[in-house]
Amino acid sequence: TTLPVHAQYVLHGNLRDVFLLGSPSAGERAQFVTLTELLWRTLAASGYECLVTFDPVAGLGAYPPSTQAVANTILGGGIGGDTPPSLEKLRGHLRTVARSPRRAALLIDDASRIALDPTRLERPERDFFLFCEKLSRDVEPTPGPPQRPSPLYNPLIWLADRDQDLPVWLTAGNERIRTISVPRPDFGDRQDTARLLARLMGVPQPEADPDAVQRCQRFAEQADGLTLQEMIEVTRLAQDRGMSLADLPDAVRTYKLGVLDSPWRRGYLRKRIADGQATVSARVVGQPRAVTKTLDILKRAALGLSGAQATTSSSRPRGVLFFAGPTGVGKTELAKAVAELVFGDEAAYLRFDMSEFAAEHAGDRLIGAPPGYVGYEAGGELTNAVRQQPFRVVLFDEIEKAHHRILDKFLQILEDGRLTDGRGTTTHFSECILIFTSNLGATVEDEDGRRVANVRPGMPYEELESSMRRAITDHFATRLGRPELLNRFGDNFVIFDFIGAQAAAQIFEGQLRNILQRVFDEHRITVRLRPEVHAALLGRCTEDRSRGGRGIGTSLESHLINPLARALFDGDHTAGSAVEVTAVDPAGPSLELEVR
Repeated sequence: TTLPVHAQYVLHGNLRDVFLLGSPSAGERAQFVTLTELLWRTLAASGYECLVTFDPVAGLGAYPPSTQAVANTILGGGIGGDTPPSLEKLRGHLRTVARSPRRAALLIDDASRIALDPTRLERPERDFFLFCEKLSRDVEPTPGPPQRPSPLYNPLIWLADRDQDLPVWLTAGNERIRTISVPRPDFGDRQDTARLLARLMGVPQPEADPDAVQRCQRFAEQADGLTLQEMIEVTRLAQDRGMSLADLPDAVRTYKLGVLDSPWRRGYLRKRIADGQATVSARVVGQPRAVTKTLDILKRAALGLSGAQATTSSSRPRGVLFFAGPTGVGKTELAKAVAELVFGDEAAYLRFDMSEFAAEHAGDRLIGAPPGYVGYEAGGELTNAVRQQPFRVVLFDEIEKAHHRILDKFLQILEDGRLTDGRGTTTHFSECILIFTSNLGATVEDEDGRRVANVRPGMPYEELESSMRRAITDHFATRLGRPELLNRFGDNFVIFDFIGAQAAAQIFEGQLRNILQRVFDEHRITVRLRPEVHAALLGRCTEDRSRGGRGIGTSLESHLINPLARALFDGDHTAGSAVEVTAVDPAGPSLELEVR
């Protein structure tokens, strides 16, 4: 359309893809073509006789090859040589094509490789681009053959990875040069491609088979973010694995993640989650409601129903959980339990302390530094880890402490299940469980700006849950102005209660067993507590439950571990001996030992 007004074009973006001509859904004959073929068909329809091509490796060529004689006539030879011309010689070819009375175009492929650094051009590079800019302003359109006789330019077409790979001054404010972004295929393109590829999977007329139509649509949904060429490669992978049309979504997952086996499809997973009510409750004490809701979300994830209400939900994370509650009540412990329950390994748990991301620039640690910055080649901690192991639990601890700009990065992860790092590599989170933890709502600011308790031990759970949800909503929607992030979390909020007296006693007993076992394992010394000592320690360590399990551990450290360590260090206790704690000082870190 714009050949009468533009002398040069810069095409960037999805250049290496194939493009679908014709629509199978409309009953048209369809085929895949490369970008060069697509350009040639466009130019040939307007009476162009040849498309001269140049790339830094192959040098000059003609497309299609049958037009090589025409190209040689226009340029006076040089087409098909083994040695690429220098930039100085290429300038002469550009001038010749642009001013030729015969209709021709010149395509510069891999234009991003011409300049080492477009912001710091060496002199030959600068002279070349300066010539191209001047040529775009000096050249004039010429009349053509009967099918399109109006004056058209003989265009110079640049193919660049990014428009920034060419000097900014070449295109800025130059009305003769048109920059065009070649997009990735949309859903309609992917759907047409899926129906065309279905024929390769043994379905001769997918449009006439309702079941095949549904499977093609599912394939197109799963292929969100893929190019058409990648969809072709997925089909080849499926054929190589002996898969059918119904298995193409699995082939997409394998192509994206590079992993054949999926823990989500293992037969024992359902039983593990079904047994989780007992096993996880034994590990995370005193949180029956939180454990139950977490397991419900895991059951939904195991069935592949997370986000099933959306039109396209297949690429979203398997599960998203937002753990909120007072400190020390088991939020992090439940995240570890989820990793072990689903993936059979607590090492599948990846934790990010979001207090380390309070500065905006700290977000580069997650996805990698932008090009040109220190650490660009290393990539991001988050994206690298998920690419190495795509089946894992990713915990973002104390999310409210992160900079609000960093929170924006989670919008794409929660909605599309993918994230592109600074190197342009896409990481897929579709098989991950994302867990966010927060103390939001435990305290709020009063009228004087001081932090005061919003919830307290002993209050009814329904009241505690309501208070914390209101505080969380106010933080994201009002204070941060990010209601869209709140919507992405949906109803996946899991509110933890304060631990009760019975749960505190269980936690105390468990931590006490750990202490006594550690002494035995390290020194082969058996430590026992008299009943009255045990009762005194229990009362002292569990009297303040507002700090949760960590508070109990801190009290045990002060009232038992420290004085026990001092007594064992100063005394002469040999391996195999037994020690009985006969008294403790409830007001301070001291105890009395009796050695047997």
